Amino acid sequence: MPPIFPFTAIVNQDLMRRALVLNAVYPQIGGVLIRGERGTGKSTAARALAALLPEIEVVADCPFSCDPDQPATWCTLCRERAAAGEELPRARRRTRFVDLPVSATEDRVVGTLDIEQAIQKGERRFEPGVLAAANRGVLYVDEVNLLDDHVVDILLDAAAMGINVVEREGISFTHPARFILIGTMNPEEGDLRPQLLDRFALCVDIRSVHDPGARMLIMERNLAFESDPEGFYEEWRPREEALSREIARARQLLPRVCHTRGDLALIAAMMAEMQVDGHRPDMVILKTARANAAFEGRDRINDRDILLAAELALPHRLRRHPLQPIEATLDNLGQRLEEARARMARQESRLMEEVIQEEDVLREEKKTHIEADLGESSSEERERPREPIVQAVPQWPSEGRWWEGGKNVPVGEPFSPRRLDTPLDRLTRSGTGRRSTTRTDQRRGRYIQARPSPDDPADLAFDATLRAAAPHQSHRRRPGGPALVVRPDDYHRKVRIRRMANLILFVVDASWSMAVAERMEATKGAVLSLLTDAYQRRDRVGVVVFQKNGARLVLPPTRSVARAHKALQDIPVGGKTPLSAGLHLAYQVITRELRQHPDLMPLMVLLTDGAGNVSMSDLPPQEEAHQIADLFPQAQIRSVVINMEHEAFDQGLAQALADHLQAPCYRLEELRADALLEQVRRELDL
Repeated sequence: MPPIFPFTAIVNQDLMRRALVLNAVYPQIGGVLIRGERGTGKSTAARALAALLPEIEVVADCPFSCDPDQPATWCTLCRERAAAGEELPRARRRTRFVDLPVSATEDRVVGTLDIEQAIQKGERRFEPGVLAAANRGVLYVDEVNLLDDHVVDILLDAAAMGINVVEREGISFTHPARFILIGTMNPEEGDLRPQLLDRFALCVDIRSVHDPGARMLIMERNLAFESDPEGFYEEWRPREEALSREIARARQLLPRVCHTRGDLALIAAMMAEMQVDGHRPDMVILKTARANAAFEGRDRINDRDILLAAELALPHRLRRHPLQPIEATLDNLGQRLEEARARMARQESRLMEEVIQEEDVLREEKKTHIEADLGESSSEERERPREPIVQAVPQWPSEGRWWEGGKNVPVGEPFSPRRLDTPLDRLTRSGTGRRSTTRTDQRRGRYIQARPSPDDPADLAFDATLRAAAPHQSHRRRPGGPALVVRPDDYHRKVRIRRMANLILFVVDASWSMAVAERMEATKGAVLSLLTDAYQRRDRVGVVVFQKNGARLVLPPTRSVARAHKALQDIPVGGKTPLSAGLHLAYQVITRELRQHPDLMPLMVLLTDGAGNVSMSDLPPQEEAHQIADLFPQAQIRSVVINMEHEAFDQGLAQALADHLQAPCYRLEELRADALLEQVRRELDL
């Protein structure tokens, strides 16, 4: 195996490295998701972690790498062998690194029927999949956000339960699936569904290093590794081996790491204070805190462990809407911890007062009964101290704030937009969930699974058909006949999905006419709200801005609405209104996308007051803009106009433009109207 870039040679990215190490110490934490832009070392770190992990002891001939010292986690085969009195052979080997491709199907992940065994002997036998190979190793999923949701569900279920249960094609099989799950993704390509995002225990957002000295060090180390990989690794081997020993020691110490009820109460109070949804984060924080204490050589967790665990467990769980900056919510974690402790102390004080009062009442009642039945008791017995019913929570050492928050984004106030009543929406209302992915009966799209289709060989799934036919070969084959006999009742058809290429292009008027009365701030707020809707529907988005003498594409079409949100922050305001230039650029962007993606379903959202005053030709500005607007319906490009003009000064220019675009025209106030929102929602439910 060629040398791998050393884990300890990675420059900076300390939080990412600690998250990976803690999952190596305690895989039951539940995996880590690393989000970052291109070229930030995500894949390098994942592969480097597997290379430095300690060797493990396995059942030598077990395809699932079962631990010979943990019978409770054995696979079905090892349990059957042990029950038959066989002594399981032992061996030591390196930790496996399993790379799951984006194109992986469900069969490849969970395992399926062993076709060779079925054809030769007519037996149904399990053929292990990716989850089997990854057991007690590292399962790496690059671009996890591009993986099919049902495959991600399978991976996360296995990571949470630690086992893979297969019930299919006449097979019933169970094997351990305990692995270090590492997912990486580039947010520019879109995010995971919130339900799947929450299933990753930890999440780290990494960015490019901006310190010139650190960037130079990155270049020097990469050049040294490329020129002499083996020599570079040998130089770092002592540090790699030292970290490997620390991980092994932490694994041995972990079962002895303890926590108190006070620690549980503190974590619960902190999560309640921050209004974190669900109860999974509480357990993740406790597990991560225990792993960190073990890694640092301690047998008890402290405040710093809890704070570090919270920083790793909360970033992807605190967003109330997709464009909310995480830093604003994680600000002053240490202070929140102290506030939770203070509130606990007050509650404990009140509880103790109530307990003392209750004890006094019980003591007096008992004294009365004793005196009535037995007479006066001795003073020594009356004064005997009693055990308190509730013990006070122990005091923790004080920790300072060690996490500082970020800045808020200066945009207009967002709101829940009404669903725009456009042909794009009407075409997609019959489905549920993601608008951009749908099953298709056409012979195009990605094959994800198969379903029985007796007597119908259309779009035949050969693998599933062979698996269905294989167990019957022992009695179907005849001497001199074909090696494999397939009958029409064996046929299975492919189930395919296609990602529908939806594009929403925002075209924003940033001229002086939009600058008055803070109209641009309102415009940004409207775009932010519509971006939220686009995020929920998983659409691609782009942003065109026009002002002064021209227009520019500030954001090429992307699935990252976070990038679109960021692009809105720096929109300059002022100058004339080159409306026709903005429309022309939008038309070019959409038609170029249509040439590349013929199945594209585009929607232009134009935010303007409609008052153009700059031409690209000799035509008057408004006439030129109307002529360009006529091109959109001719090319079957759907549009929506949002009139940003104040109602008192509205001259109908935006409505006239919408007429040429053959598009509906809404006012900003209409987008905010709750009554209209509810009306459209009822319409969507029809």
